[in-house]
Amino acid sequence: MATGTSQWRETAAADDTTAIGRAPENRRQALIKLIWVAMWMLYLGAPVSDLAEGDRTPAATVLGWLGLGVFVAVYLGIVFFRTNAEHQPRRVYGQLLLLGALGLLMAFTLGDSFLVLFVYLAVGCGAVLPSRQARWAIPLVTAVLAAVAGLTGASEGTVVSLLVPCFLGGYAMTGVRQLVRTTRELREARAAVAQLAATEERLRLARDLHDLLGHSLSLITLKSELAGRMLPGRPEAAAAQVADIERVSRQALVDVREAVSGYRRPTLPVELAGARDALRAAGIRAELPATVTVPLAPEAEAALAWALREAVTNVVRHSGATRCAVSVAEEDGTVRLTVADDGRGPGPGGTRHGNGLTGLEERLLLAGGRLETAAGNGFTLRAVVPADYAAAHDPGAAGGGPVDGARGPGRAAGA
Repeated sequence: MATGTSQWRETAAADDTTAIGRAPENRRQALIKLIWVAMWMLYLGAPVSDLAEGDRTPAATVLGWLGLGVFVAVYLGIVFFRTNAEHQPRRVYGQLLLLGALGLLMAFTLGDSFLVLFVYLAVGCGAVLPSRQARWAIPLVTAVLAAVAGLTGASEGTVVSLLVPCFLGGYAMTGVRQLVRTTRELREARAAVAQLAATEERLRLARDLHDLLGHSLSLITLKSELAGRMLPGRPEAAAAQVADIERVSRQALVDVREAVSGYRRPTLPVELAGARDALRAAGIRAELPATVTVPLAPEAEAALAWALREAVTNVVRHSGATRCAVSVAEEDGTVRLTVADDGRGPGPGGTRHGNGLTGLEERLLLAGGRLETAAGNGFTLRAVVPADYAAAHDPGAAGGGPVDGARGPGRAAGA
């Protein structure tokens, strides 16, 4: 029950805040805005009392009520429907002129009780006019109010009581209009950020799934073919390959779940061990470092690990190579992972710069690194990331300790 109440309050608060700078979308928002606008109607007490006293002729009273009704209707229409508009149509300026004309006519013909209409005119100018136009329109309306008050013989107290709210009320509405504009821009920026975040998450998931499943499925295919060739003469060796297939498929399932959850961060020891196993299964002679000590931040190590995975997958699937050499070295404040093979280079039938390498390049850029490729007696991929010397002095930092490429921590086959 408490949870439901808190959710209702949060929803109500969200409705109130999202209504700022936006036209009313439902009855509740329209009612709230109407109440807020109606609070200003209290200033009409003087002209209403003047007409209600009945000291004028019936014709003058009827015309007075008619003029006041038209004034209020036009004012409410402007303030209620046009305060959220960035650019006003010409009819809005005509409506403001109509309010000014009615104010002049009623003040001169019905007395100083109707001078308050100029306060509404100033507020309307501040509510709907752009800031540059409102800056001169509000003082102009205030000056007209003072001039008309002098011509109608209004008392000094009446003049002062109207000039202050006329001037300050108009500029207060310009502040409200600016708040509305800022709120609208913030809402649009928030929507854009949410869209960018969703797009980035989709790209991350696409990269992870491509790299994870491409490598794992290639390894499963190779081991399946190898197990098929071992049967029926070597059933024990074939059974070992089937067991590896099961282990790789289970680990692939775990990796996909981690990728979907956003917790997937590969490491060099795991990927080196997986690369060794994949190359061996494909019959490619692997030259991998047994132990490598490099100063790397976790994000940079993950980028290099993805690079190693993608490069080895391409070697196994596309290159037709018989040899693949992997090296990791520190050079000029950077750490460089190099994967070179003696297979087919780019071109028809060779290794291509496809989705995998495009996603890999994006990963490296996010880690502050870059991707380099070269062809010539095979294909060479080089991933470069900044070194992190603070990690080198922290034995617990990722990438800061020795990388055992011979064994790997646990999942040699399914990396």
